[in-house]
Amino acid sequence: MATFLSSVGRFAFRRRGLVTLLWLAALVGIGVAASSAPTPPADTFSMPGTESQKAFDLLKEKFPAANASGATARVVLRAPQGHKLTDPEEKAKVGDLVARLGKAPEVVAVSDPFKTNAVNKDGTTAYSVATYKVAATELDDKAHNALTETLDQSRKDGLTVEAGGDAVKLEAAGGGAEGIGILVSALVLVLTFGSMIAAGMPLLTALIGVGIGTSAITALGSTLGLSSTTTTLAMMIGLAVGIDYALFVISRYRSELSEGRERQDAAARAVGTAGTAVVFAGLTVIIALAGLAVVNVPMLTKMGLAAAGTVAIAVLVAVTLVPALLGFAPIKVMPRAERKRFYGKPLSERQQRKADKRAARQKPNIGTRWGTFVVRRPLAVLVVGVVGLGALAIPAASLQLGLPSEGTYAKDTTQRKAYDMLSASFGAGFNGPLTITVQGKDTAAAAGKVGEQLVKVKNVATVSSASVNPKGDTAIITVVPKTGPMDDATEELVKTIRGMKDDFRSSDNATVLVSGQTALYIDFSKTLDDALLPYLGLVVGLAFLLLMLVFRSVLVPLKAALGFLLSVGAALGAVVAVFQWGWLAEVFGIHQTGQVMSTLPIFMIGVVFGLAMDYEVFLVARMREAYVHGASPSDAVVTGFRYGGRVVTAAAIIMTSVFSSFILDTNDFVKMIGFSLATAVLFDAFVVRMALVPALFALLGRSAWWLPGWLDRLLPNMDVEGEKLNRLPAAAPIPGARHEHEPEYIG
Repeated sequence: MATFLSSVGRFAFRRRGLVTLLWLAALVGIGVAASSAPTPPADTFSMPGTESQKAFDLLKEKFPAANASGATARVVLRAPQGHKLTDPEEKAKVGDLVARLGKAPEVVAVSDPFKTNAVNKDGTTAYSVATYKVAATELDDKAHNALTETLDQSRKDGLTVEAGGDAVKLEAAGGGAEGIGILVSALVLVLTFGSMIAAGMPLLTALIGVGIGTSAITALGSTLGLSSTTTTLAMMIGLAVGIDYALFVISRYRSELSEGRERQDAAARAVGTAGTAVVFAGLTVIIALAGLAVVNVPMLTKMGLAAAGTVAIAVLVAVTLVPALLGFAPIKVMPRAERKRFYGKPLSERQQRKADKRAARQKPNIGTRWGTFVVRRPLAVLVVGVVGLGALAIPAASLQLGLPSEGTYAKDTTQRKAYDMLSASFGAGFNGPLTITVQGKDTAAAAGKVGEQLVKVKNVATVSSASVNPKGDTAIITVVPKTGPMDDATEELVKTIRGMKDDFRSSDNATVLVSGQTALYIDFSKTLDDALLPYLGLVVGLAFLLLMLVFRSVLVPLKAALGFLLSVGAALGAVVAVFQWGWLAEVFGIHQTGQVMSTLPIFMIGVVFGLAMDYEVFLVARMREAYVHGASPSDAVVTGFRYGGRVVTAAAIIMTSVFSSFILDTNDFVKMIGFSLATAVLFDAFVVRMALVPALFALLGRSAWWLPGWLDRLLPNMDVEGEKLNRLPAAAPIPGARHEHEPEYIG
């Protein structure tokens, strides 16, 4: 692998113009395709094989009119204090609102609350539903503005008016969130490299890779059903890994150049060594993301595959475009103070004396000092790290999952106000009705008997009369619980009704399916529970084999997996503390706390596992390289930190800053993902990989690299440490290049 990638790096360095032109052509071509692509679809949620999904599919087939794709707005009205909407004056105001809604652009139907029995018992609150002829994603500003103006006019008339539904325009997302992450990344890169050109290369290559990836997602969005959320998450992950992967290759190039290698050879060796680590690190991320398909939730599958594709592009950019750009500025990527040495200009006698004095005063870098500290006190470091992460993981025991709804919006939004008004006036269960579908030989009669039995069930507030489709083979019954959609009592109600299906079939010869928000959550939880172990088995198993190939050890991948459990547990604990309990909510700009998004844990597990293996590969690869070349286990740990500590630290800070910037997004799922990934990277990089892993290496000694002889003979040698490259003829030293006793600039 190292030899092949070395050849790729050498070719890219020599043919830099061609390689760069090909990447730019891909960016422009895919960008043009994306610009002419239809608008991406809205987020959709489905779970094939579950009862809820079967019910939704049945309703779509049997009641096509009720499942039209048009957007809807549910406008909630409340009379002034001391008045009722049934009063003549207030009733006229309601009529005016209905009339204005009916004249709004794209509106095809508006319900009159007095004709549809949509007024509460005390006559103070009512609601009207406006149906549009186009989907929510196709509504323009004219339609949104007309709805807003209608609401404002009714407010001026003295009514309290709020609206929910997909036709209501969401607040604009925090634009440029990724820009903040890029700015922080640029600052870290400048401090790390001491060169503007070297700092700019990872940003440039990452943006090109992300541009190609997200443009491809946009171009294929309408065809494959990839939503804007999919694009955002792919951008988040692609930008983070793209910067990091380029950072490692450029750092290794500078190291090789400083050791006296010719420029082309330095680029070839950088791609052959650091590039090999990038490839395997990228493969672990891709496996973790693509493995989300095992969960069998299409939304997660699409997000995982799209993000995996962007990561694959980042890997290709790192091993081809990065060495090509190094070819355009082979010396300018070095710190300014060192550049003239590589132009064949020897130091003057005075300059040489100063350089020798600086070298004599030079202390070991921070990475060396930290590595030395850990190997001297491994047990203490191990205990403190494990106890600390364990304490942070405690809140995760109180994790409560839920599905997004307008009830989880910030309290100052019109959607949340409308939701709360309906709950207060029509009952907590009004916002989470259960839809019961009934089929039988005599559907109407069977549905009537089912309805009579449902009225007697505990926690049922109301049961609607059955609505039969034109063919007469399917009926719908709406059951409104007494409790809210995420209440435990409502969950028990769903299970009770589903448990009665055999009774319905025997007594009424009816087939009954239960759907609705609570039913959907129950089915989703079961889907995740059933898929979690197979998913972890697949992802961890493949990653274990991959790491065993890379490091030729059984214990190294085992330690990596156990460390991942600690970091993901601590990150979930932080998510619960902030998003569910509200700790530091104001600091992170979280206006509404509550249940954690149901899709978050498994998506987070997949992404964090891949990223955790990234840092494992990058840091331990340097240790492995030193160990293979004869260093003792403790010296190998220190060597790994001397050359890789600063770079891994910079990479972790960059990735954390990129993820943290997405906390500014208004999309709840994106906000939670950004926070969870940022905290997970912090815990994993700085506690697990930088403290626990070297402590375990120090405690295990040579046993850490143990591999059974028969397995050693069976596994192919991937040569991640570049041993085969050392057999190639050594390059002649560059005049004036830094010698071993001179200061180390890259970590």
